[in-house]
Amino acid sequence: MDTIRWLARYIRPYSTSWTVGSLLTVVVALLNMVQPYISGLIVDFVINERRVDLLIPLLLTMIGSVLIRTFFRYRYQVRFEAISQDVLFQIRGDLYRKLQELDFSFFNHTRTGDIMARMTGDTDAIRHSIAWVYFNILDNIVLFISSLIFMGTIEWRLTLSLLIVTPFIALFTVLLSSRANRAFYEIRESFSRLNSMVEENIRGNKVVKAFANEAYEEEKFKKVNDDYKESNMQSASISKRYLPLLETFASFMSVIAIGFGGWLVLANEMSVGDLVTFTGLIWMINLPMRNLGGHMNDLQRLFGGTTKIREMLIIEPQIPIEQRKKADRIHGEVEFQDVSFAFPDDPEQLVLDHVSFKAHPGETIGILGETGSGKSTLVNLISRFFDPTEGRVLIDGVDVREWNVIDLREDITVVMQDAFLFSDTIQSNISYSFPQTPIEAVEEVAEVADAKEFIEKMPEKYATYLGEQGSGLSGGQKQRISLARGLLKNPAILILDDTTSAVDMETEVKIQRGMEDISQERTTFIIANRLSSVKDADQILILSQGEIIERGTHEELLAKEGAYYRIYEEQLGQGE
Repeated sequence: MDTIRWLARYIRPYSTSWTVGSLLTVVVALLNMVQPYISGLIVDFVINERRVDLLIPLLLTMIGSVLIRTFFRYRYQVRFEAISQDVLFQIRGDLYRKLQELDFSFFNHTRTGDIMARMTGDTDAIRHSIAWVYFNILDNIVLFISSLIFMGTIEWRLTLSLLIVTPFIALFTVLLSSRANRAFYEIRESFSRLNSMVEENIRGNKVVKAFANEAYEEEKFKKVNDDYKESNMQSASISKRYLPLLETFASFMSVIAIGFGGWLVLANEMSVGDLVTFTGLIWMINLPMRNLGGHMNDLQRLFGGTTKIREMLIIEPQIPIEQRKKADRIHGEVEFQDVSFAFPDDPEQLVLDHVSFKAHPGETIGILGETGSGKSTLVNLISRFFDPTEGRVLIDGVDVREWNVIDLREDITVVMQDAFLFSDTIQSNISYSFPQTPIEAVEEVAEVADAKEFIEKMPEKYATYLGEQGSGLSGGQKQRISLARGLLKNPAILILDDTTSAVDMETEVKIQRGMEDISQERTTFIIANRLSSVKDADQILILSQGEIIERGTHEELLAKEGAYYRIYEEQLGQGE
């Protein structure tokens, strides 16, 4: 019932159209009784009593009912299909909006294939149920009830005899429904795993080819594909076990009708015409019984799909996007006060351990440390992608948890090492934050990021359309376009997370020179592995196992002859 109530909220705006469609469905179902009834009249009056004058009117009535039924059926099928597409549009929109609200924690623990399954297969189950399953169930219910009533008025004893098989059909339907529910859940989960693997393989195709590991990937896919096949075969096995029994008992009705009905005719307790009408109505009881198993499968698919969709829609992000009073522009003062952080699924393992420092507006902060030392996590707290487990992160003296998240992130730009580019033009990628930006401003930031030269060598320059995730560009080119995109936003706080790792030293120097002037206007955090990227910073932090083990300027840290000094010796040698 929860699923029905949930769906009703989406259908409610189309309630008038839904009601009209339902009424047309009922009318069409009732019109199905016209043809058997007229067939009986033709036998009793036209054939037996030789009243030939009634033949043409009865045939015209029969033809008219068929035409009306066909027209009405077409109208309500189109109506329900239109409603299903509108509902699907709303649900997909809600799912996509929810995806925009959810934070890093959700995406870190949810397979991409599972999300895609909800957006495609699960939503299609809803469309199919509204556009097809609903009116078929309604049609079958009306057919069954109306035919039973009509048949009861013709010969109540024969009607009661048909109901002998219904308890068996009900029993097998309950068994089918309970087993099909589990089977469809397994199919859905297996489909999710299949989606995830295909998506992962497409993204990692260069790695696969670089290692010549196609055979290994094919074997992995075969296992997942076999699992999906087996899940479907299990569902088919359940249907194979119960559907023949349902159809067999439903078919017994015709045997009972012909046998018992024939005896009543021979005993002169029923006319031949009534028997013709009665047998002509048998399918109206038989068909719903036959369809019962299929409808149960469709409903279980619907319930399984909507459960996953509803689970996603009710997830609340750990960092809620709240509507608060818009704040003034951030000036760029950042302070960590005894900050510790651990991921929710591993609360005992601190990624940051009592970190404290302060960055003044316009300063550049360099951050060094081995892999896993907490560098990226530290800057993620500034943008409030996560909240600290202990302590406070202040921006302009205000706890980040008190800022409007949208306002906060509008004044902070994070340029990540893994540069993601959209399937769009270079200009659109750079002007992502302000799509109406003039081309002159785009060219200006591209020059600062040392991207202008290679862009202008392309046939269509800034109008060049990039493939998926920037395919066709080198890693360094992607990073430079990503950097230009971040600079165009003109943030108060600029975070560069190993942004120049894929460029050569000469290009890095050009980028540093280009950024000298604009860096004075904003607080800049630079995460790097190369010491050359941070040696001119106002403050350098050395992280190890989530703690700041050294801090100071380049000269101050060299004088300490500690961790920074050892990095310096390894990368730059003894002299500058």
